[in-house]
Amino acid sequence: MTLIEPARASDLGSQTSLRVNGRDVCVAAAPTKRLSAVLRDDLGLSGTKVGCDAGDCGACTVLVDGAQVCACLMPLGQAEGRAVTTVEGLDRNGLSALQQSFLRHGAAQCGICTPGMLMAASALLAEVPRPSPAEAEEALGGVLCRCTGYRKILDAVCDAWRQSEGRAGGESEAVAGSAVGAAVLRLDGPPKVTGRDRFGADSWPEAALGVRVLRSPHHHAAFSFGDIEGWSATLPGVEVVLTAADIPGRNAFGVIPPFADQPALAPSPARFRGEAVALVAGEAAVIEALDLESFPIQWEPLPAVLTAMEAKEAAAPQLHDSRPGNLLTAGFVERGEPDAALAAAAHLVEGAIETGYVEHAYIEPEAGISWMDGDTLVIEAGTQAPAMDRSDTAAVLGLPEERVRIVPTATGGGFGSKLDLSLQPLIGLVTLKTGRPARLVYSRRESMMSTTKRHPARLHASLGADAEGRVTAMNLEGDFNTGAYASWGPTVANRVPVHASGPYRTPHYRATGRAIHSNGPISGAFRGFGVPQAAILQETLYDEMAERCGLDRLEFRCLNAFRDGDVTATGQQIFGVGILECLEALREPWSEALAEADRQNAAGGQLKRGVGLASCWYGCGNTSLSNPSTIKVGIAPDGAAVLHQGAVDIGQGSNTVIAQICADALGLPLSSFRLLGGDTAITPDAGKTSASRQTYVTGKAAQMAGAALRAKLLRHANVTHSARLSLDGGSLCLVDEGAERRLDLSSLPRDADGYVFAAMESYDPPTTTLDAKGQGIPYAVYGYGVQMVELEVDCRLGKVRLLRFTAAHDLGRVINPLLAEGQIEGGIAQGIGLALMEEYLPGRTENLHDYLIPSAGDVPEVRSILIEKPDPEGPFGAKGLGEHALIPTAPAILNAIRHATGAKITKLPALPHRVLEAIEAAGAGT
Repeated sequence: MTLIEPARASDLGSQTSLRVNGRDVCVAAAPTKRLSAVLRDDLGLSGTKVGCDAGDCGACTVLVDGAQVCACLMPLGQAEGRAVTTVEGLDRNGLSALQQSFLRHGAAQCGICTPGMLMAASALLAEVPRPSPAEAEEALGGVLCRCTGYRKILDAVCDAWRQSEGRAGGESEAVAGSAVGAAVLRLDGPPKVTGRDRFGADSWPEAALGVRVLRSPHHHAAFSFGDIEGWSATLPGVEVVLTAADIPGRNAFGVIPPFADQPALAPSPARFRGEAVALVAGEAAVIEALDLESFPIQWEPLPAVLTAMEAKEAAAPQLHDSRPGNLLTAGFVERGEPDAALAAAAHLVEGAIETGYVEHAYIEPEAGISWMDGDTLVIEAGTQAPAMDRSDTAAVLGLPEERVRIVPTATGGGFGSKLDLSLQPLIGLVTLKTGRPARLVYSRRESMMSTTKRHPARLHASLGADAEGRVTAMNLEGDFNTGAYASWGPTVANRVPVHASGPYRTPHYRATGRAIHSNGPISGAFRGFGVPQAAILQETLYDEMAERCGLDRLEFRCLNAFRDGDVTATGQQIFGVGILECLEALREPWSEALAEADRQNAAGGQLKRGVGLASCWYGCGNTSLSNPSTIKVGIAPDGAAVLHQGAVDIGQGSNTVIAQICADALGLPLSSFRLLGGDTAITPDAGKTSASRQTYVTGKAAQMAGAALRAKLLRHANVTHSARLSLDGGSLCLVDEGAERRLDLSSLPRDADGYVFAAMESYDPPTTTLDAKGQGIPYAVYGYGVQMVELEVDCRLGKVRLLRFTAAHDLGRVINPLLAEGQIEGGIAQGIGLALMEEYLPGRTENLHDYLIPSAGDVPEVRSILIEKPDPEGPFGAKGLGEHALIPTAPAILNAIRHATGAKITKLPALPHRVLEAIEAAGAGT
């Protein structure tokens, strides 16, 4: 396939002159065309990203005459004669000081917002070379980031002057055997800060057809098509219209095969608002301008149920005949005699919480291209699971898997939603039917209305303790609204009962999680798989129980925390348990924060200060299911160690962390490595990027592959295990007990892949299935964490202002502290959204103006404390972190609100009116 720099002038008779990145250009395009589209489509400057086309996300920020502008809001005509600078203009003489500072601080994670951040920061630094954090926060307030938590971005901006003056210090190269534990800069970082990373919307295949999707405007509706052929015949440039009748394979996909039930294109009826029912493909300019309102389709709205409570009613419409009562599945764990233990408890507390839909709100909407390479269908798109995409897409399109190739692009955030198929089978179908390349880019509204959400939950629990404050029993039930199709509903239903005790000894325990169908948006994976919702209830009940027992909240948790050798509610004996170490690490900050809150509150007034605490634990990987990763590493004749690393990096840092692990296992410096990633044609399956599994599972496979290759090299050279290795050009140098041996790699035979030495290893966590009472080993490795928040509540307005987070997380072994801190800060930012502002309402909040996510001003200072309690199973003792960082945030905030005001929040998010209602209910208003 040939990629071309696009030039799609809307009006060749109109010429606009402007200066772009120091070069005079003349653009033949309509003066009303968005500047963002001109830069990307006409000038090929794809570093300017488009996340919303509404000025809400700021990803398209550029400088016009030195001032930051949302390029999606500026028509080309307004740029006539003006100087425009894009991210490509920042590094004309090598990386700028600001770009280097972003790399050094770990300020770029997925990279989709990075160009916009850099441009906004550049405007600030031109006026204020040494800005304060407050100045940086204000300047960057119009650019949204969903990954980093903003703190490292602000640090990078404020410290850029040090880089420009050479005061930042030189980067230290990790020598052989010292990569693990080093704050190595992100290996894939430079393309992110230059705008050269290629995302799904950044490529235009030559002669590609544009594709549009017709979607249901109703939550539940029967439909029928009119004269499609007659309609398309009136539209020159429309190549093909496709419906469910055109699907050549199995029109049902899903991430868990027994529950695969979602059609790529729905036959009647459509079961949720936004469901795809037809495709229209044709010449790009025609398709872009097409008015789908004229499409010949008749809708017949049907009764819909939007909540789990409604869906459970006897008279509720049934979404799937095979699932009576709209119950998808239920998870269950029971140990001991919880009913008797609760009845005998010296102290008893109970409560309920309700959470709503939460949108993933990644800044990159879904986008991708497809084409034929011989008889192989190639699909290039952002994804978290290329091998899974290949399997499902092949099944939908009726192709053998070997005829489908998935090439992951840079992925502009995922957080779980890009585990599910979206456009892959749609563009693949267009290419199969027409033989032509196809391109589809979701609008922001289309992305938000059609993709998965965090499960809304209604949970109730009872908690018992003895007279000394030791937890004796817990009983929890939860209903999770899984939406129209299964997606990750089974995982949520089964993971929640395992985790709902929190990281605490609970000898008598019962927990039930139900995934229930509705006509709401499909609920899928979102950083925690239901555990954050359960932790909100469990951790707020722990605060109440501590109070009931007359114990300090931290002391109560220390008393009940797991220790090495303890047995969980599933009967699993666990080791490498770091929760107590996390709690102890917060003892001093906790005491200081409580004393400060007492001082502040003693002064009176409407502002009340509170301090909150919450813990978490999280099993890394699938629940009681096979979950393997495979890694391949080879030595090329040119002297490079080539790592076939199929674990998709969506910003969390797997490209860097897994390479660090492999480097130390092999005994070569990280600089010797060349990465090949994700492409199903060239990398073995490293599993999906989900469930905090990549550092542990793929990292373990990388450790094994590196060790296996090292053993091959040592045997070939007949040297001892302690030999030092290095690659020098086309030579492998081995130093053993002072003697040096050098191998000329070019003279050695090569395998089918061109390597002179290679190893490939797989690792699957040792788990077992759960029995009827949920007993077994669901996860081989758990991670632990505790977060503390200090905040203020305005008791007259109900507004909450966050002051500081202190977060202690047990990583087992810290592979890369810089990236670990970034994960903690990003997780906390998303937890803030869950707690205080994010509430997706179908049909009402399908944009980033009405749906609010935290901006730079909403995330306070975060102090990370990295605890190392090695796990016997993890690579070098490492555990996962991604999900863990979000789980304690919301309950810590709710506990701090209650500490400040006495208000008990039972419905999230804690919007000001809900906080006020809770304050009034508690009788704590001022």
